[in-house]
Amino acid sequence: MSAMLGRSFYLRDDVLTISRELLGKVLCTRVRGATTRAVITETEAYAGIHDQASHAYGGRRTQRTEPMFGPGATAYVYLCYGIHHLFNVVTADAGTPHAILVRAGQPRDGVVLMKRRRGRSATTKSLLAGPGSLAKALGITTRLTGTSLTGDRIWIEDHGIGIAPSTVFTGPRIGVDYAGKDAALPWRFVATGPLPPI
Repeated sequence: MSAMLGRSFYLRDDVLTISRELLGKVLCTRVRGATTRAVITETEAYAGIHDQASHAYGGRRTQRTEPMFGPGATAYVYLCYGIHHLFNVVTADAGTPHAILVRAGQPRDGVVLMKRRRGRSATTKSLLAGPGSLAKALGITTRLTGTSLTGDRIWIEDHGIGIAPSTVFTGPRIGVDYAGKDAALPWRFVATGPLPPI
């Protein structure tokens, strides 16, 4: 059995707890009528205006970051280095710009389409390794930024996949050396254990 995560899942204040709980959940997209699904295996939490690694640090509010200030269950997708589209889950109430970067996953449905989007002929661990690769494989672009995660274009499901706490690696976020003391915060979560077979 699977069920779409409801808005209440995202509206909580604790971005770290939600980031951990997203491990094992299933990210789904429907692009041009085609559906793909991937089990989330790596996340990074960003705690809004007080987090020097966050795009919203200090209350910075721009056209790009505006979706971060929306209510939880909003997609925030931005372009990195002008190349990679990176997907984030906005959490907490409107006005509190907490967000979670989804960094990696394991393919579940639509694998042939994922490989075509990535230009790959084989299903390897690198297919959805890294936030840019994940987004590309699932057809996620900045056109989806601001989209509700409770709709039919991009959403997250609970398939009852349990992730044992002992199999979760916790460490510093990647590529945030500019964030001063916040660069060392252990706010990256990785599911290291085996997942149920596809």
